Amino acid sequence: MRTKRLAPLLATVGLMATALPGLGATPASAAQTPEYLRQKPAWHRCSPDRPAAYECATLKVPLDYQRPEGRKLDLAISRMKSENPAKRRGVLLLNPGGPGTPGLFRPMRANAEMAKDVRDRYDLIGFDPRGVGESSPIGCGGLKPEEKGDGGAYRPETFAADVAWARGVADKCREKSGDVIPYITTRNTARDMDVIRTVLGERTISYLGYSYGTYLGAVYSQMFPQRTDRFVLDSGVDPERVWRGMMQVWSTGAEPAFARWTRWAAERSETYGLGATPEAVSATFWALVARADREPFLHQGEKVTGDSIRSDPSLYFSPRAASVVIRGMKASADKAPQPAGGGEPAAKAPLGTVRGAGPRADEPAPSSAPGATEVDVPSDNADAAHWAVVCGDTDNWPRDPAQYARDAERDKAQHPLYGDFASNIKPCAFWQRPLEAATPMKTRAAVLTVQNEWDPMTPLASGEGMHRALIGSRMVLARGAEGHGAYLSNPTACVNITVDAYLSTGRLPAADVTCENPPPAPDPEGSGTR
Repeated sequence: MRTKRLAPLLATVGLMATALPGLGATPASAAQTPEYLRQKPAWHRCSPDRPAAYECATLKVPLDYQRPEGRKLDLAISRMKSENPAKRRGVLLLNPGGPGTPGLFRPMRANAEMAKDVRDRYDLIGFDPRGVGESSPIGCGGLKPEEKGDGGAYRPETFAADVAWARGVADKCREKSGDVIPYITTRNTARDMDVIRTVLGERTISYLGYSYGTYLGAVYSQMFPQRTDRFVLDSGVDPERVWRGMMQVWSTGAEPAFARWTRWAAERSETYGLGATPEAVSATFWALVARADREPFLHQGEKVTGDSIRSDPSLYFSPRAASVVIRGMKASADKAPQPAGGGEPAAKAPLGTVRGAGPRADEPAPSSAPGATEVDVPSDNADAAHWAVVCGDTDNWPRDPAQYARDAERDKAQHPLYGDFASNIKPCAFWQRPLEAATPMKTRAAVLTVQNEWDPMTPLASGEGMHRALIGSRMVLARGAEGHGAYLSNPTACVNITVDAYLSTGRLPAADVTCENPPPAPDPEGSGTR
């Protein structure tokens, strides 16, 4: 939503008339404006091997906005300025997802992929959220590989070990970064965004956020509605599900994707050999899971169990990929008996969601990102920041371990593909209590939400939940489209037209939009319809 033009008197006051991020006070003079709002970014070339137009700077923001004169955190920001001042509207902040994902590099990618008419209108602004990458990164003392991830399958005989894992991660994070972790939250990151707006001299900001970035953008729109201009929220996180419910929607959302895959594979039974009917394909899958539970087998050098086959429900959102993987596993299982050793299955499911970096998983890691400096980023920074936000945004995590066991048993029965993984115990059961309540979605937000129908990390039900929660929003749905992240996912993505028009003109569609991407390339291994 674009703010109304201020009266000439207020325009001359400029930043002095800007309410403080998170505090709501309006200073009467520059002398009363906190120092962190009066800082000027010292822009410099991010890296000699990157374009000169890609610039970086570091701001200082309060650790605790209730004590703004206290301890500060670094906030690494980047920009690529509009090359057409006559068309420039303002700044477009970018967030690729997370929580725990750096975003300093995003202006380079957006600069290369955006339509020129859109690109001309904005300075592109990237930033590493607080606690992430180059922005005062936090850690948990070096989590071991088996300690990382979102947790494993539920089994009564291993639940005590699951509880020990969850407690151990929480204890390590608290011991290493306990003085900072309570302030690594979505609400504080939204406040940081408003500091960026202020020090850049902008009255409003526009925004493009993917995955977790949709929730961050939604929170900003509620905390700072008068400073919210053109917001695009792609691959929506349902505010009503934050955060335990977002993990659980991976299991409920996977069920229709699994059914779709069985139909797809059955139509190509001669190619993949998984069954001639959806029921037969499903039977093949569950027989493979049961067999791997009884007798783990080697596949591509790794030991496969039934739990490891179930540990990635996102696979079934791409029927072609699922068919290739399950066919390969079945072939490995059908071979002569193999040694029981030769590798171990992943102890924990990988961090998900909302950690996915928008539509692209090939973004550079923090230590190799364009513009990386001498900041020492802990090896477990992604996990530390992930849990800080997921556990610290809301107080809806059960504190009784037995509740997780009951929920996991129930959800495995109802959603056997992933239900027990999603509801099993997490470090949040032992996390410190949040300092703030979650942000209610009560204020009108004329933003554009964007969604692929078959998004594995923020399933359609989640994207619809975000659209429903944000009063005044519009949604553009790519019917039949697969993948996490729709806008700019490829040059022919059907959502690009609607998003480009909104970012260029500020006009939302009169009603929700449904479009379809061009037909996919034929299956190289067989024929049949999608």
